[in-house]
Amino acid sequence: MSNQIPVHDVTPPAKDANKSVDLYASREKIYTRAFTGLFRNLRMLGGAFLFLLYFGTVWLNWGGHQAVWWNLPERKFFIFGATFWPQDFILLSGMLIIAAFGLFFITVYAGRVWCGYTCPQSVWTWIFMWCEKVTEGDRNQRIKLDKAPMSANKFLRKFAKHSLWLLIGFVTGMTFVGYFTPIRELIFEFFTGQADGWSYFWIGFFTLATYGNAGWLREQVCIYMCPYARFQSVMFDKDTLIVSYDPRRGENRGPRKKGIDYKAQGLGDCIDCTMCVQVCPTGIDIRDGLQIECIGCAACIDACDNIMDKMDYPRGLISYTTEHNLSGQKTHKLRPRLIGYALVLLTMISLLVTAFFMRSLVGFDVSKDRVLYRENAEGRIENVYSLKIMNKDQRDHTYLLDATGLPDLKLQGRREIKVAAGDIFSQPVELSIAPDQLPSSTNEVTFVLKDADDSSVHVEAKSRFIGPQTR
Repeated sequence: MSNQIPVHDVTPPAKDANKSVDLYASREKIYTRAFTGLFRNLRMLGGAFLFLLYFGTVWLNWGGHQAVWWNLPERKFFIFGATFWPQDFILLSGMLIIAAFGLFFITVYAGRVWCGYTCPQSVWTWIFMWCEKVTEGDRNQRIKLDKAPMSANKFLRKFAKHSLWLLIGFVTGMTFVGYFTPIRELIFEFFTGQADGWSYFWIGFFTLATYGNAGWLREQVCIYMCPYARFQSVMFDKDTLIVSYDPRRGENRGPRKKGIDYKAQGLGDCIDCTMCVQVCPTGIDIRDGLQIECIGCAACIDACDNIMDKMDYPRGLISYTTEHNLSGQKTHKLRPRLIGYALVLLTMISLLVTAFFMRSLVGFDVSKDRVLYRENAEGRIENVYSLKIMNKDQRDHTYLLDATGLPDLKLQGRREIKVAAGDIFSQPVELSIAPDQLPSSTNEVTFVLKDADDSSVHVEAKSRFIGPQTR
C-alpha cells in the first residue's frame, strides 16, 4: 500500500496561455441607493453631534482665548479652562489608552459600530454621498449619468458635486488648522494673504485629503488602509453583536408576488431584491456571511426592514445578532473578555481622573549654571541657578521663593514672584555661603516655592551647590 497522499491539480485552465493572470481585481464603483430607517436616523444624529463638536468647539472662547487651542510655538495647550504643558503629556497617553480599551470593549460587545457610526472616514463619506444624491440624483440616475456621453448637463452636475466636495474639504481643513492657530485670526489672515506658509500648506493638505478619502477612496480606506479592519477578528467571539442575515429564515431566495403562499413553493423570506447590496457603502452582499469589509453601519438592516414591511413579513431577516443566536444557541452577554476590558477601562478612567485633579498647577524647574562656583565681593562662595516657574492655572499667582539645605545659605534675587495665568517666568538666582560653612565640595540644596495665597501649593526642586575642595 502506498503511503503517499494523492494530490490533484485543481487550478482552472487559463483561457489564454500567453496572457498574464491579474491577482488584483480592479475596483468597481459603488452606487449606493437612498434609504430610510431607524439606524440611518441614529447615524445622522450621531454624525450631527460629531459635526457640531468638531466645527463648533473651535469657535468657543474661554478665559480670554480660544477654548481649545494647541499653541505649539509656546508649548501650551488650552482645553476648556485647563492649561497643559509638555510635562503633562502623560495624561494624553492615559487618554489614548482609555480610547483604545474603549474601542476594544465596544468591539467585543457590538462589533464595528465605531466604523459604521462615528469613524470620521464613514461620517464624511456619508456626507459626500449625500452631495452626490443632491447633484446627480439617486442610484439609477447616477449610473445612467456616468454611462452617458459628456454633455452640458453632465458637466454641470459633476462640477457641482466636486465643488461641494472641495468646499466641505476646505471647511474641514480650515477648522482643523484652527485648533492650532486661533480660527478668527486664521480666517482673516488666510483670505487677506497674511497667513504664514505652513497654514496655507496644511489647509490645502487636509482639504485634498478629505476630498480624496471621502470622495474617491471611500470604502478602499476601510478595506485596505485601515488597520482596525485587520485585527478586529481577534476581538470577535460568537457572542459579539454583528450585522447578519438569517439563512434559516431567508433561504431559499426568490421573487414572488405579495400574498401568495411562498412557503409551499419552498421559498424563504428573502425575495432576492438585492436592496441590501444596493445600500451597502462597501458593496458587499451581507447574505454571504460575516465579511471583513462590513463596517456594521446597518444600512442593509434598514433597507431589508422596509422590504419586509411592504411584503407584510416580520422584520429582522437582517439584524444585529450573534453567531450563537444564528445557530440556535444562547447568547452570553457577560463573558470574561468583555468583563476584563470593562474593568481595565474603568481602572484607567479612574487613574486618569485622579491624576488630572491631583496634578500640580505650578511647574517648577531649577538648572545650575555651567560655571561651577565663584567668589563674590563678600568673600562668600556663590553658585548661579536658572529658575523656571510655569503657572498652569487660569488666574495669576504670586509665589514665594526660598532655599534650604545648608547653614548660612543666602538667596540673592527676587523672593516674591508674580506669574500671569498660563505663563512661564524665568530668572537667574544666586545662592551664597561662607567658605567655612561648606561641609563638602558638593552639597544638596532644595529650592522651595510656595503660593502666597494658597498654603497647599508647595513645590520643591533639588539641585547641587558646588564649592572648593575641603580638607
